[in-house]
Amino acid sequence: MGDTNTIAHGGALDAAVKKYGGSKADWIDLSTGINPVPAPLPKLGSSVWQALPDADLMENCLAAARKSYYFPQSAALIAAPGVQAIIQLLPNLRPGKKAAIFSPTYGEYAHVFQTLGGGNRIINSINDVQDETVVILVNPNNPDGKIVPPDVLINLANSLADKGGLLIVDEAFCDLTPEVSVKSYAGMRGLLVLKSFGKFFGLAGVRLGFAAGHADDIAILNRHLGPWAVSGPALTIGAACLRDREMHVKTALSIRTNSTAQRAVFEQLGLTLIADTGLFHLINCPDASAVYEALAHHRILTRIFADRPNWLRLGLCKNDVERARLASALSAGLGT
Repeated sequence: MGDTNTIAHGGALDAAVKKYGGSKADWIDLSTGINPVPAPLPKLGSSVWQALPDADLMENCLAAARKSYYFPQSAALIAAPGVQAIIQLLPNLRPGKKAAIFSPTYGEYAHVFQTLGGGNRIINSINDVQDETVVILVNPNNPDGKIVPPDVLINLANSLADKGGLLIVDEAFCDLTPEVSVKSYAGMRGLLVLKSFGKFFGLAGVRLGFAAGHADDIAILNRHLGPWAVSGPALTIGAACLRDREMHVKTALSIRTNSTAQRAVFEQLGLTLIADTGLFHLINCPDASAVYEALAHHRILTRIFADRPNWLRLGLCKNDVERARLASALSAGLGT
């Protein structure tokens, strides 16, 4: 594989502006799975910006994460500047070992194990796992929304633990479907659970993510992450949002409301929905690249996939005005 910059990700609005014109303010960015209605930020004192983040800030944020995500006391936790920072360190947990990675999914996993670990093998189901020491999946999956039941995952984690292996479950899109989470098992050998803060709260720029697992694995991640990896402002914002249960409920309701309204747009246009995680929709288009181009000329950025020419992924519009623009642009792009 090439350099990490060759991996396609959402959020490259600056590149879209250069290619298609306009200013960033003209665009609706639906290329990511980030809540378009951000949580309100707490007031931050000057000391949070001026001083190195101390142990109390970290412990306060980790305690808030444990309570918000319902991690058991047996689980060890770590905070990092985004889940991506944790992904970069995963090969250190089982050095030199190959990873089996459920596909299609977030491309950085395969890249990291190919370049920094023992390589990877792409699989499509639990039955495809062979003798790999590490198994990775996103649940619900990005981009196809596939869900693997928790009991199946725990059985796999136990099987891997028996041979010193590890199941890594990325729950970046699990906030709206907590029933599919394996969070209550975090702390057992053979399981590592990853949680993204920024997607659900609409604050991806804060750069904050968490891993919960067995103390031995978390200790390895901690050593490689090093001191002061997460900024004081990020820890403070994270703790405040995670502790505010009323905000959490309002955020979930806002996401569900926007998701339902956007699904109605697709239904009215006769589009087939492949996946809906709440934070993004995947729809079936006969020629997704043509629709992508048409939407881009209307200053709407979406995601297409080179190996799935009929897939178009769209994040959430934040209000009725944006949904009306999307409906009009989609109608024009589809020729309806």
